[in-house]
Amino acid sequence: MSQLEQLWKDYRSTGSRQAKDKILAEYASLARYTAQRLAINLPPEVELGDLIGAGVFGLIKAVESFDPDREVRFETFATWKIRGAILDHLREVDWVPRSVRQKTRELQGAYARLSNILGRTPYDDEVAEHLGLDLPEFESLLSEIAPTTIVSMDEPLGHDDDGHPVLISDAVEDPEAQQPFEERSREEVKEILKEAIVRLPEKEKLVLALYHYEELTFKEIGKVLKLTESRVCQIHSKAIVKLRSLVARKIMA
Repeated sequence: MSQLEQLWKDYRSTGSRQAKDKILAEYASLARYTAQRLAINLPPEVELGDLIGAGVFGLIKAVESFDPDREVRFETFATWKIRGAILDHLREVDWVPRSVRQKTRELQGAYARLSNILGRTPYDDEVAEHLGLDLPEFESLLSEIAPTTIVSMDEPLGHDDDGHPVLISDAVEDPEAQQPFEERSREEVKEILKEAIVRLPEKEKLVLALYHYEELTFKEIGKVLKLTESRVCQIHSKAIVKLRSLVARKIMA
């Protein structure tokens, strides 16, 4: 048995504070790494130290709640807890200007209105024309609203019948994460989310998967897809806005 395995055994059997502290020290780099990866796509005014602090809080929660019987690697489980804690911190500090949030709502509204009129997801030129923009201006708008879409996968879209928040990320499959959803209503909403993702173009689905589950940066995704970093950012923003529009329409129908 390795020293780390012995620490886990001691902590689970006795709740030893000393064992817990040593486990946290062993995985502290995971909190820093996750924070640094998220920070790459955030504006410079977001302090890395604050993200790391939030990530450490997530790591503590991961150690305290980890269940080895689920047969999920602790690193996988902890990364999700750390990432979630950092995203919670970003939402709490409300670092996105109101003007940018307003533009996001306007764009989402445009997708919703055109989808109702056309009976399908509108094309870029149709949305641009609806907003009175040319295509370069539309692409610039997608870049501008990027801060509101980076964390949107983990923002509530609504609530199920029991009052639990429903997230877009609930619908994107992660092969290692095991998250039980016992309420039928929650499963129904997850199906709505999955259907919405299926309706996205392949490139948008790929960018979502690479960013949110493979945890590549926009720059790394650009190298994979042979696109510029700014173009990947625009594709990601567009995919999130479309998802929020499609799911909101379906939930409220």
